[in-house]
Amino acid sequence: MDKSRVTTYLSLNQVAVNDLFWSPFMERVRTKVLPYQWKALNDKVPGAEPSYCIRNFKLAAELTHPELDYGVPRDIGFGGMVFQDSDLAKWIEAAAYSLAWHPDRDLEQTLDETIDIICNAQQEDGYLNTCYIINGLEKRFTNLKDHHELYCMGHFIEAAAAYYEAAGKRKLLDAMIRYVDCVDAHIGAEEEKLHGYPGHEIAEMALIRLYAITRDEKHLKLAKYFIDQRGQPPLYFEEETRRNGNAFYWQDSYIKYQYYQAGKPVREQTAAEGHAVRAAYLYSGMADAARLTGDQELLGVCKALYANITKKQMYITGAIGQSAYGEAFSYDYDLPNDTVYAETCAAIALAFFARRMASIEPRAEYTDVVEKTLFNSIISGMALDGESFFYVNPLEALPQASLKDRRMGHVKIERQKWFGCACCPPNLARIIASLGAYVHSANADAVYTHLYLGSEARFSLAGGNLKIKIETRYPWEGQVDISLVPERKTAFTYGLRIPSWCGSFSLKLNGSDAAYTLRDGYALLNREWQEGDKLRLSLDMPVNLMETNPHVRDNQGKAALMRGPLVYCLEEKDNGTELFKLHTGTPHEFKVNYEKELLEGVCVISFTGKREKDWQDDALYRSRAEKEYEDRELKFIPYYAWANRGGGEMRVWINR
Repeated sequence: MDKSRVTTYLSLNQVAVNDLFWSPFMERVRTKVLPYQWKALNDKVPGAEPSYCIRNFKLAAELTHPELDYGVPRDIGFGGMVFQDSDLAKWIEAAAYSLAWHPDRDLEQTLDETIDIICNAQQEDGYLNTCYIINGLEKRFTNLKDHHELYCMGHFIEAAAAYYEAAGKRKLLDAMIRYVDCVDAHIGAEEEKLHGYPGHEIAEMALIRLYAITRDEKHLKLAKYFIDQRGQPPLYFEEETRRNGNAFYWQDSYIKYQYYQAGKPVREQTAAEGHAVRAAYLYSGMADAARLTGDQELLGVCKALYANITKKQMYITGAIGQSAYGEAFSYDYDLPNDTVYAETCAAIALAFFARRMASIEPRAEYTDVVEKTLFNSIISGMALDGESFFYVNPLEALPQASLKDRRMGHVKIERQKWFGCACCPPNLARIIASLGAYVHSANADAVYTHLYLGSEARFSLAGGNLKIKIETRYPWEGQVDISLVPERKTAFTYGLRIPSWCGSFSLKLNGSDAAYTLRDGYALLNREWQEGDKLRLSLDMPVNLMETNPHVRDNQGKAALMRGPLVYCLEEKDNGTELFKLHTGTPHEFKVNYEKELLEGVCVISFTGKREKDWQDDALYRSRAEKEYEDRELKFIPYYAWANRGGGEMRVWINR
């Protein structure tokens, strides 16, 4: 590991986003998604499945402190999934990020009051999980594989860290430190402890984030233990299953304990397997641990897993997790478009993993994927009104198949108000609200710009403070203007990502061609910078007809449209039904038009393609004959915006 290339991403407090594309999404999270999800967490959304989340915490607090009365009947019992606590944690994290760039006294008061309830539920020894507080503390830590105690703890650590960083308040952070102490007292390498680890990962990267605040070696040690103990013989989950008799169907399938990424030690894993969200959360923690400890072997494993995902198991939209069976990876080059699972949370988890790899080594192969997921498979999970959501993000949708074919019952053609398992909506909120922390990273001698968002950022470098301002209409246009304002003349390296989709670009410094070197997808300018320096990066944004590796059976003879970072799709609204009959033909001219009133403003791509004609009779089969086609104007919209004008067919890949 070349430590001179390791960088740290700027915090939200250092970056103010003011972007044509992303600011409306961030405002939507702040003004619509957070209030809507708060109602959902309090079971106040008519027609939506109840969350029970706030109710569970109030009940747990009443049981812990009998003198309290939140108005919840004490015999009502625990409601929802065993991991229900995590929905509230993710909402707190998203709200904290929102406060970092938009102070809101009422929201902060709601957070403080909610944290009071959470802390009132905490046990004397630090334990904090409403499922077991309500159902019986004697059962805690008896089912690490399936009951998500450590997963919920991980999400609450993330929430506590976010609120501490945004508002400087420690109450939830201190509660989580006590909870980690409780877990550490029961789980670990010592003989008297349980030799377990999380069934659903996230605690690994959360503990490392906690370590970054506390610098308590205990937190880093526990994270490393969870990583290295996973999959070691004798297999802990196998022993736990024998004790509890709680085998799930995948344990008798080809996935077995690799569903949990626990079938073998993580250092022996070279292909992404099992539940996609769990996997990418684990890999994120592994990357963090490798960065902090300089563990070359672990970094090598992360690189192999990343390559397997992005080169053999990732959709063109950045979605991962091909199979509804276990919400899992399937096998290399298996990328079906209609039965795909592509959970929103999985794309978010991949963005986490890619961002952490980029922090170790700035390479466009990492940050390109961060961008791809953000612009396509992540924001597709939320309607433009911020009040309905996709759990599954298909690349092809047919209403009657979703309704009548059980293989595609998980695929919806309209976003849902809420879910009984509501992991995706608050996950969306937290990544969009924290977007400013994805733009730049730096070390003492170098600054890197990874994403092109209109923004202003503040850095502290060895040579003094620095401000960088970005102005752009990206992703609709490829021009990016950057102003650098060091407090005094300062020498450092500035790296700008050149996206892999960009065939050509120009880079000017103060109006003249800039001197730069290309390394790993970044244009590097090494010079003494001074106030008034301005860069203009012009990225060519052609319409690209994309094709797939020949090993991918589902896309042979098909093409997809991309322009810039955006994947495009056909919708029934613009192109009629039976989209499978459409062909690209031989496009002579792509027309790109920005339609301000369509879908809150999008660039639309159109060209003259072909539509296969129907037969003259209603025969089901006939002797081979030449197909007949008619010209058809085809209209494509950005994939993220589909299903915002009612349900209907959708298709990313079109016949060539």
